[in-house]
Amino acid sequence: MLDSVVVRFGPEIGVKSSRVRLRMEKRVCEHILKALEHYGLEVDELEYTFGRLYLYSSRAEEAAEKAARVFGVSSTSPAKRTSSNLSEIAEAAVKLASSALHEEAKFAVSCRRVGEHPYTSGDVCSRVGEAILEALGCRGVRVDLDNPDVTVGIEVREDKAFVYTQVLKGPGGFPAGTQGKSVCLISGGMDSPVACWLIMRRGSLPVFLTFNTHPYGGEELVERALECARILMTWAIGFKARAYIVPHGQLLDTVVKKAPRALTCVLCKRAMLRVAERVAVRERAQAVVTGESLGEQASQTIWNLRVISQAASSFPVLRPLIGFDKPETDELARRRGTCDVTARRASGCKAAPDTPAIKARVSEVAAVEQKLSLPALAPELISKAKVLELP
Repeated sequence: MLDSVVVRFGPEIGVKSSRVRLRMEKRVCEHILKALEHYGLEVDELEYTFGRLYLYSSRAEEAAEKAARVFGVSSTSPAKRTSSNLSEIAEAAVKLASSALHEEAKFAVSCRRVGEHPYTSGDVCSRVGEAILEALGCRGVRVDLDNPDVTVGIEVREDKAFVYTQVLKGPGGFPAGTQGKSVCLISGGMDSPVACWLIMRRGSLPVFLTFNTHPYGGEELVERALECARILMTWAIGFKARAYIVPHGQLLDTVVKKAPRALTCVLCKRAMLRVAERVAVRERAQAVVTGESLGEQASQTIWNLRVISQAASSFPVLRPLIGFDKPETDELARRRGTCDVTARRASGCKAAPDTPAIKARVSEVAAVEQKLSLPALAPELISKAKVLELP
């Protein structure tokens, strides 16, 4: 009986000026339609109004699920559309509640109303609650406004009403592409795909950059990074992204054999940022994104991050996970679909020193780089990169 989807836009969009809000909400609508078309879900009709999108589809539950994966969407609800007549609203609510409420279930009714009607939102809640108790009282259902098992939601808008019992949480944020592009360093680890997703949620489309560190890192790490990148792009259906695979093993070998071992990770990451900057110029991106978290590893102390960041002179280095702890990052990875990929067993980096520096000095690092001509290697690495089109 569900024939509609109620789409709610992200709260941050709602506080923009009317002009910007309208533009962003329209963009979200376009992205939802692209996603539904991609999955073969037909929309019979759509109705947009400031703050809401109503989709009419015979596959409302599937459409609500896919729409809830679009950036800029706060939540969606598969719903039954009816008129704003109070009796018809109560009838539709009883039918939905009959499917949703099990024996001894607790329920509540909520109502949001826009327009002029001969009743209040409170009247709707009272009438619908009474109708459900009358029809399903034999099941032992009861009202519990504080801790309901099911909330019957009702949106009355002018001459129509939408009744639902599910609210699917969306990612929120801003519509994809409204904040340009960012070069996202992505590895086969847990953190970097999550950092990339977070920056995508803010409206920036990714340009993926991964490094093949063979023989110090397994080839499987590159494959895992690409698999994660493809998963991330399912959150931006209708958009394409490039993935750069840069051979990094030779440079890393030079660092391991000729530089102070304590500085290996700092020198490696500075070299990666130089490559990322060149990719950003080529792709007309606005920033570089990494999955670093403050203090998680020796190379990520506040002193080392400062030294590493100075290798990027032309673009800001964004670190969305900077204040996250590991359990928080792992939870996000599970919810966003990359956890199973990154949890697979793989060999770690064999170049990592036993005793890494935790307070590297810029002068010392720069002197080593000049001696080994590391900054000059970035153009060569880019020229050898393999570029793939995703998805």
